[in-house]
Amino acid sequence: MNKLWLIIKREYLIRVTRKSFIITTLLTPIGIGVLALVGGLIVAKGGQSQQKVLVKDDSEILKSAEITSKSNIYEFSRAPLERLKEDYKTDGYDLLLYIPAFENKMATQHDVKYYSQEKLSIGTIESIERTLERVFKEHKIDQSNIDREILESFKMNIDLENGAIAVGDDGEIKAGSEDTSSKLSIVIGTALGGIMGFIMYMVIFIYGSMVMRSVMEEKINRIVELMISSVKPIQLMLGKVIGVGGVGLTQLAVWLILIPLVVTGVQLVMGGDPQDMQQLQDMASQGGAASLQAASDDIDFHQVINEFKGLNWTMIIPVFVIFFFGGYFIYSSLFAAVGSAMGDDMGEGQQLMLPIMIPVILAFIMMQGSLQNPNGGMAVFGSLFPLTSPIIMPSRLAFDPPMWQIGLSILLLILSCWFFAWLAGRIYRVGILMYGKKVNFKEVGKWIMYKS
Repeated sequence: MNKLWLIIKREYLIRVTRKSFIITTLLTPIGIGVLALVGGLIVAKGGQSQQKVLVKDDSEILKSAEITSKSNIYEFSRAPLERLKEDYKTDGYDLLLYIPAFENKMATQHDVKYYSQEKLSIGTIESIERTLERVFKEHKIDQSNIDREILESFKMNIDLENGAIAVGDDGEIKAGSEDTSSKLSIVIGTALGGIMGFIMYMVIFIYGSMVMRSVMEEKINRIVELMISSVKPIQLMLGKVIGVGGVGLTQLAVWLILIPLVVTGVQLVMGGDPQDMQQLQDMASQGGAASLQAASDDIDFHQVINEFKGLNWTMIIPVFVIFFFGGYFIYSSLFAAVGSAMGDDMGEGQQLMLPIMIPVILAFIMMQGSLQNPNGGMAVFGSLFPLTSPIIMPSRLAFDPPMWQIGLSILLLILSCWFFAWLAGRIYRVGILMYGKKVNFKEVGKWIMYKS
């Protein structure tokens, strides 16, 4: 045990005291802040660019509507279409919009053409389409002499949030169920689950790869031959995995302190302009996040804080820590085994990394579906299967999964930690001293079966 502790201490201190580690740890939050600031400015300023649209409207429906738009400037002309097609660009317009005469009041479609030297973005096209659809709808209503009060009375507003009641497995109503089932809590749970799952995804790849590189360096430099003479291979592997894990925890702890400070500073620099925030929301909805935007309308800061406080943190934090360590331990052990099997030519060992990378990538893809349906079959399977549970289960914690699923997942994770540590140790003890031989899956299988 004393030798194991010495290895852990060495692996930890040799990395934490490096200038590259200190610089990376400090500059990463700053880089995130700069990226957020530049991205925010690009979105805010870039979203303000307007298209100048010259409109040839034979029925003058659009002109009579006196439309206003933040994204497009509409100006009208009665000149002949052929002349407008030749001169619109030199007159300073981005495109020419031609609206033929609208005669059939019962028509549900109207042919509208536009002329542009450049391809328009999807956002510009959709903005013009929405404007025209709204104007023609209002025109048809006016022409039909329908009473607007009667028309408005046809609309219905259904709000499931006010009627949300959560019940337990025994059918009893849970205390505070109106709060835990609100749309805001679902939005927060989705965001929190995505963040926790992404953290696990990054930790597995970044720090698992760090373990693999460390093993490879010591093998190539022949340092490991001296170390093996005084410690067992399994002790060396475990010490390296745990030591690098401590480095990762140190880095994450610093980031958890610095990143919120940097993000807060960026928000102060941006000034929190409501118009800029609205533009960001509009762009998010165009990117496929419309449901989250709609759910977050009319939400103030105090509501968000109260919802965060209402989450079951006494369950979320300990369980996340267990899966954090479990997931890291499983994949770091496997990365250490792969590192021991690699030689000077990294290309020969890349094939050994594929079976490790596939479950991690698959889990990250599955996480997207589990956030949409946290109690679905795919989410339940992913949160129980040990190679995907370190990513899937943390993403479900904010949705209060059944305790039996959490308990079973932790049990399977612990058993898997033991199994993969044993498996990686069998590979490591042979591979770390193997030189000049091309390694494949068949060869690795033989290493596992070698007797001690």
